[in-house]
Amino acid sequence: MLKEFKEFAMKGNMLDLAIGIVIGAAFGAVITSLVTDIFTPLIGMVTGGVDFKDRASEIMGVNLKWGLFVQAIINFLIVAFALFLIVKAVNRFRKAEPAPPPSDEVVLLTEIRDALKAGR
Repeated sequence: MLKEFKEFAMKGNMLDLAIGIVIGAAFGAVITSLVTDIFTPLIGMVTGGVDFKDRASEIMGVNLKWGLFVQAIINFLIVAFALFLIVKAVNRFRKAEPAPPPSDEVVLLTEIRDALKAGR
């Protein structure tokens, strides 16, 4: 049983997944810091420091904290925009891989197609 577990845990896919989770957690911390330490203060400066967290309404004895919901939506939009900017920057630096050359079969079929078109 220990041998099977070792084989399972050491598969390439499992190691890749584990590394991806760790990197994802670290990246999440970077994005959280970007949003809370840079974007949120800038937006607060533009909006005059409006904070929705404390906004609530009481309806029939129930305290609806709608401000937290609005703040969560704003945070989501900020995080989505930050990720968009990062992905856009990464894609700009990523080199496009050239398409592989066509196989011999594809070249032959293309020649046959062109010959049939020319013969019509």
